[in-house]
Amino acid sequence: MKKPLKTFLEKSEEKAFSAEHRKRINFNMGKYHVKVKEGKKQFEDLEKARKVANNIKAYTMQNLPYLLEEFEKHFTSRGGKVIWAESSEDALMEIDKIINAKKAKLIVKSKSMITEEIKLNPFLKNQGVEVLETDLGEFIVQVKGEPPYHIVTPAMHLSKEDIAELFHKEFGTSSDATAEELTAYVRKVLRGRFTEADIGITGGNFLLADSGSVVLVENEGNARLTTTLPKTHIAIVGIEKMIPSIEHLSIFLPLLSTYGTGQRLTVYNTILSGPRQAGETDGPEDMYVILLDNGRSDLLADEHMRESLYCIRCGSCLNNCPVYQNIGGHSYDSPYSGPIGSIVSPHLHLGKFEDFSHLSHASTLCGSCSENCPVNINLHQLLLNNRIYEESENLRSGTEKLIWSSWKKAMLNRKLMNVPSFSKNILAKLFLTKAWGERRIFPKFPGKSFNQLWKKGKV
Repeated sequence: MKKPLKTFLEKSEEKAFSAEHRKRINFNMGKYHVKVKEGKKQFEDLEKARKVANNIKAYTMQNLPYLLEEFEKHFTSRGGKVIWAESSEDALMEIDKIINAKKAKLIVKSKSMITEEIKLNPFLKNQGVEVLETDLGEFIVQVKGEPPYHIVTPAMHLSKEDIAELFHKEFGTSSDATAEELTAYVRKVLRGRFTEADIGITGGNFLLADSGSVVLVENEGNARLTTTLPKTHIAIVGIEKMIPSIEHLSIFLPLLSTYGTGQRLTVYNTILSGPRQAGETDGPEDMYVILLDNGRSDLLADEHMRESLYCIRCGSCLNNCPVYQNIGGHSYDSPYSGPIGSIVSPHLHLGKFEDFSHLSHASTLCGSCSENCPVNINLHQLLLNNRIYEESENLRSGTEKLIWSSWKKAMLNRKLMNVPSFSKNILAKLFLTKAWGERRIFPKFPGKSFNQLWKKGKV
């Protein structure tokens, strides 16, 4: 089995040097940046809005245990059921209990990264339950047998022609179908399945403590159908998605939509506070909220990494990261890619810390992620914190340690610094050119060092 770092480097190289991949991503990112620039104009004082959002999330994390209990009290008072899941395994076990109790055979899902985190779809398939993604992008990658490419836009890496060919192969549609025709076909397929489904599963963009509500943000309406047509609705939500009050949506919804897609507000913003009440015509008979920890409490307890829990999953850091824009989402081998994924993946219980620690080096530390975070998270500092943890846990390879100790020894020794340049070039060729990269020419050391030139008065 290949080591995670080796797999990452191989996938990254393949994507970074694929002209077609870069063409598609640059095209989609270009449209995104234009829309976001326009969307930001809705804020009279954008920086103040970001600081306020950061302060609200900081308050939330400081008071998270109390707010979670407040959420549970209000949600259960309306007939909802709250399940506390410490791990992915706990969440899957609870979902399995519900499925068995309801004798469910078909489940419809709206887009949810947390279900990718707990590997829900493979679990349901192994249980003999049919699960259908209802978000258009998620539907496409499910048909293709791939994980989502991006937190917000799962099929960003595919062109219209790719999708038309995929649907032609799988469903017999026209190989030159237009985007409108492809969308109409998916709508036709999904409409009937919504009414047939036994259970609808969603994530949650926000949890509201003061009303005991789950907030869903979307542009297609599929989440509303997922939560209202099946008799049972299960929302799986990370505990960090909490905000204290419904009033705070007035700042978080515009920030999420602007930084996520460039919109002033997403098309559908739904607040769900429990199952269908007496006298109501819409909604499920039963509604469950699974509050997932899976390593989040460890992040909460870590003052150096706690800020990562402020994330509202808008995808802005991905869209502004020069590394992500070159290597794409699948290279990360984590449900969370880009800068925020590189930060949280080693800490969430997705595997061992060292399985994902290399991701924090997939960054230029240019600060673009921090600059473009709607809730003002100091992302590039958190990437550095992960590197510090990696060093403190002695997770560096023996080769890397040897290179850096040799470098340090040479830099602190004037005689070694002043050895003839041909000796330095030979050593560099032997030990450094592979790490530098086969497609880059390693720079030559000059004939004289700065110290030697200084002594001769030539600088």
